[in-house]
Amino acid sequence: MATGGPPCHPLRGRGAPMKVEGSVAFVTGANRGLGEQFVKALFEAGAAKVYAGARDPAKVTAPGAVPVAVDITDHDSVRAAAEVAQDVTLLINNAGSTTRAGILTAELESFRLEFETHVIGTLAMSRAFAPALGRNGGGAIVNVLSVLSWLSIPVSAGYAAAKAAEWSVTNALRVALAEQGTQVTALHVSYLATEMAASVQGPKADPAEVARATLDGVASGQHEVLADEVSKQVRAALPGGPDALYPQLRGGTTLV
Repeated sequence: MATGGPPCHPLRGRGAPMKVEGSVAFVTGANRGLGEQFVKALFEAGAAKVYAGARDPAKVTAPGAVPVAVDITDHDSVRAAAEVAQDVTLLINNAGSTTRAGILTAELESFRLEFETHVIGTLAMSRAFAPALGRNGGGAIVNVLSVLSWLSIPVSAGYAAAKAAEWSVTNALRVALAEQGTQVTALHVSYLATEMAASVQGPKADPAEVARATLDGVASGQHEVLADEVSKQVRAALPGGPDALYPQLRGGTTLV
């Protein structure tokens, strides 16, 4: 049996949860919404440095952040960002978008864009930053998923399908990176009070609270953070299969 492994980082002992205090973080999609709240929450939690990734770094306004240009669908851009942030110990894959790709009506290209962003983009970032995380003691990765990782709705089927695939990628990354001591945490949440969900009716979670809860989950070594009641309800319904997840098939009301 192999006895080697990554050296112990001063911020984290072997096998111990990631310490957010003193960490060096990289957040994608950091110019607005949940990404911006992650930047603020990281500083509140005592992070030493926060790289704020955005397609247009001039739009990063969070005080103290280090703006970095990155487009997660452009592999050259991803590699360049990883070269800049060689001291990173915490990667938060937050960047995303939604085309509202309906299952029967949307152009197939919309589905392809969802997968390029949420699945391939997240994987590209994780692969590019994994070597630095390993060298710096293991660190952690947070992937921002969704309650739609587990539940699909026809009007956003492209987004839901991509998030389901991203959940699968996240689980594989967790196993693959365990050997180098990298913790992988998935965030599941329903609608947020952000620009992306501005047209959605119904309850929405506060992105600032979600960011703080996620970092608490990282600090306690959680594999998954369920940030709102809807996510908890859907997660609990998974063992019941389609009848439990889709009550409208039985004439009931939808979960989301």
